[in-house]
Amino acid sequence: MRASALKYALVSALASIVMVILVVLPFHAFLTVWGASIVGHYTALRLWKEVLLLLCVIGVLYLVLMDHKIRSHTLTRRLVWVIFVYIAVNIIWGLVAYHQHGVSLKAMAYGVLLNTRFLIFFLVVWAIALRTERLRNRWQPLILYPAAIVVVFGLLQVFVLPHNFLGHFGYNEATIYPYETINHNQNYIRIMSTLRGANPLGAYLLIPISVLSVLIIRGKRSWQYVAFLVASLVVLFLTFSRGAWIGAVIMIGVILLLSLRSARSKQWALGIAGACVVLLLGLAAVAHNNARFENVFLHTQQHSASPTSSNQGHLTALKSGLHDISHQPLGKGTGSAGPASVYNNHPARIAENYYIQIGQELGFIGLGLFLLINVGVGYLLWLRREDTLALCLLASFIGISFVNLLSHAWTDDTLAYLWWGLAAIAMVNVAQPPKAAKAKTKAKS
Repeated sequence: MRASALKYALVSALASIVMVILVVLPFHAFLTVWGASIVGHYTALRLWKEVLLLLCVIGVLYLVLMDHKIRSHTLTRRLVWVIFVYIAVNIIWGLVAYHQHGVSLKAMAYGVLLNTRFLIFFLVVWAIALRTERLRNRWQPLILYPAAIVVVFGLLQVFVLPHNFLGHFGYNEATIYPYETINHNQNYIRIMSTLRGANPLGAYLLIPISVLSVLIIRGKRSWQYVAFLVASLVVLFLTFSRGAWIGAVIMIGVILLLSLRSARSKQWALGIAGACVVLLLGLAAVAHNNARFENVFLHTQQHSASPTSSNQGHLTALKSGLHDISHQPLGKGTGSAGPASVYNNHPARIAENYYIQIGQELGFIGLGLFLLINVGVGYLLWLRREDTLALCLLASFIGISFVNLLSHAWTDDTLAYLWWGLAAIAMVNVAQPPKAAKAKTKAKS
């Protein structure tokens, strides 16, 4: 009895920690920069969630040893073992690269952390959610309440606050610059709200936008939800993150295709989508030489003050990354590419593509494992797509996967922890397909 009471108390405490992480994450960048401006130790403050994650790992290890249900629903799944192997590959590749002086100790450690922390969080939350319904019952407020604050602050940045307002909270070159521009043009300010940049904000907004879209389509058409969705789309547009824009279009298209029931409604949706594409292409052709259009949509301008446009930077980084993978098919080691590579003694390798980054670090073996994990998680969400949370995550996963083709989206703390934590909550109800569950119930009766 005492062991049972201890286990219940531990599960409750771990669930509370997970909810704290999910709620605070959208404000992580703002709070850590502000806190560092007061007490210093910026790097240490940024690790608050990893400290909490470590506590959760210790607690979950105890639960795995003591709880048969958790063991049977996790350790028997191939997806979990693929994740274990992927984590091991990250550690081994990193240690080998460090031993061969290919990466510094800091770069190796940070690379392992960036590549594995969200997957560890995924496994931890999955185990906790198997033993409590608190996470499942509260997933909507965990997403929407923080997102509402992020959106409102983003709108204030556009219409009320001066563009350097965040400078009053410690934002600077040493932490996070208080604002972003398109090609260093002060006339085109990109908002980032409480996240660490405009692109991370755009990627993060795909999650609440997917939730609001599904809820509205499935009947919650109150003015509050509609206004929230419109405001979120406005903030998304003003990030000027083209990858997030396209990801949102793909995501909403997936939601519509999976939500619309009749063939006629799907034909209408496809027709409207086609008309929108034709309209956008026409506008692009007409406004091609317009300065505002070039800056906002193309991120370039004929008379720009910047010597190179962001488009040229993307293309150069992509070619360099593909060259690295083709010449080093086993990878150069964890920490040798991506954000962690800035801590090495040689120039950083930023491919601006998360999948290429994994290929640069872990080669085709690591990239194959990571893609297999993505396919496995996507498949489990597909099986339970009738569930609101699963559909939101499936659609946003497809959109975010596109964003990762143009940036290192999964290295962002907020997006990675939030999406994979929510996916773990959805996994609890994806133990078997709905049809299989019904068949099993009939067989028992």
